[in-house]
Amino acid sequence: MIALRLIPRFLGMVWRVKPAYAAAILSFRVLLAFSPAVQLWIGKLIIDGVLANIGATTPDWTGLFRLVALELVVALASDVLQRTSNLLESLLGDLFGNRLSVQIMEHAATLDLENFEDPEFYDSLQRARQQTVGRIGLLAVLLGMGQSALSLITLLGVLIVFNGWLVLMLVLAVLPSFIGETHFAGLSYSLLYKWTPERRELDYLRYVATSDVTAKEVKLFGLADYFTRKYERLADEFYEANRALSIKRAATSGGLTAVSTLGYYAAYVFIIVDTVRGFLTLGELTMLVGTFRQSRGMISGILLRSADMYRQSLFLRDLFTFLEMKPRTASPEHPVPVPRPIRDGVIFENVGFRYPDKEDWALRGVSLRIGANERVALVGENGAGKTTLVKLLARLYDPTEGRILLDGIDLREYDVDELRGMIGVIFQDFVRYDLKVRENIAVGQIDAIGDQPRIVRAAEMSLADGVIAGLESGLDHMLGRRFKGGANLSGGEWQKVGLARAYMRDAQILILDEPTASLDARAEYQVFERFADLTEGRMAVLISHRFSTVRMADRIVVLEDGTVTEDGTHDELLVLSGRYAELFTLQAAGYR
Repeated sequence: MIALRLIPRFLGMVWRVKPAYAAAILSFRVLLAFSPAVQLWIGKLIIDGVLANIGATTPDWTGLFRLVALELVVALASDVLQRTSNLLESLLGDLFGNRLSVQIMEHAATLDLENFEDPEFYDSLQRARQQTVGRIGLLAVLLGMGQSALSLITLLGVLIVFNGWLVLMLVLAVLPSFIGETHFAGLSYSLLYKWTPERRELDYLRYVATSDVTAKEVKLFGLADYFTRKYERLADEFYEANRALSIKRAATSGGLTAVSTLGYYAAYVFIIVDTVRGFLTLGELTMLVGTFRQSRGMISGILLRSADMYRQSLFLRDLFTFLEMKPRTASPEHPVPVPRPIRDGVIFENVGFRYPDKEDWALRGVSLRIGANERVALVGENGAGKTTLVKLLARLYDPTEGRILLDGIDLREYDVDELRGMIGVIFQDFVRYDLKVRENIAVGQIDAIGDQPRIVRAAEMSLADGVIAGLESGLDHMLGRRFKGGANLSGGEWQKVGLARAYMRDAQILILDEPTASLDARAEYQVFERFADLTEGRMAVLISHRFSTVRMADRIVVLEDGTVTEDGTHDELLVLSGRYAELFTLQAAGYR
């Protein structure tokens, strides 16, 4: 019942998409609701009129043909109204699906990074995405129920006028089917809900077996058969679970439908007996049989739609549950303006962080200061906490303990979007978008996508201009192999495009996570010749395993097991003969 309470909210969403379409659809449906009773009544008058004119010297042709013409007009008008309503419902459905998809995308963008690292979140997101197409079906169900209910009222009025017992017999004829369908609608939803992770895994297996991203390894390692067989096993398991429920549903529904059919024919016999006994005319017999048949169909349809509505409202609950998720990393009600320019810098005060559902600390007891115009390099082995630290700085997460201050004020006191807007980030695993070159560069400052000189300069500074020069359509060339004509760049070429994003943003804080990992030695040297220009007057945090890169920083911070163990310049740390000196010596030995 809780799920059914969401229907008014759903209808409000649909209405706001296009009020004119929604109002027209409701008007047409109301008019169509009276059509069955009107046509049955005209049919009764025609049959009684024909019987009255049999054997007459001068038949009343005018009266009979007027009735036929009237029924024709009603039939044609009903057809036009139905087709127009269907057209508007289809258009409204497309608009609603588009609007809902946009709403889901916009809402997902507000949620925390930790949500996107949670499998349960992806289950919820998948169920919500499925609603973009399926929920307009709920609108059709509701409209059909409303129209049928209004038609049924008029038809039941006809039955009551002639014999009230027919109404009771009608209800008894359709009630068993309704009970069965409602029961199995709940079971069907439960099955789909329970299998959400497995169905998401099926989608993933389809992707890895056919994606251009995985194609090389799939072929080289002979993984196609493994992924196909794994998909087949999981798909068969889901099929068997669904098959068992479907068979049980079909068998139960068949028995209940037989009971309903017996009830219908009992009423049919009742009407025939009354006609033979002279209580009803032949026209009334025809009208009552038609009324009973249509009423039975409508009640059955309403009840079955009720079961369908109940099932779909359960999915609707999934949609609203997703839309009601709130981010924990949110802006305060009255945020403090972000400083421009930064005067003092950033201070980490005894910061600790633990990822959700993890017992181990990713960072613990980190105290660190980064000056306003200082370039700091973070060094450490994989898993030391380097990337986690910069995620906290960009407020993709909030510390589990301690705090991070920007110019003496906790990051949580600033507006999240304004804070992130002043930070330029290039992660090691930056996204390679299947978009045009200009779009791939402009994502660093997407509102500047129309500023071609800015994009060209960013490409020159990152050496991506040489990559662009080799593409047929230049900045307008599609990248990736997903779409026709797309260029499949090498890792180094992609890194130059990704690095151009850092030059696009007029950021006060730059975070560069392995910015030259895929570049060759010459390209790396050329990039870092421009590094001083990129970081001029800005705070820069650099993560790199290449000590040739690290040495360009003003200060080097060494992380081990989530804590800061060393802090100083390159020369100071070498003299210290600690972890940094050990790692530097090991790497330098490889070049001797």
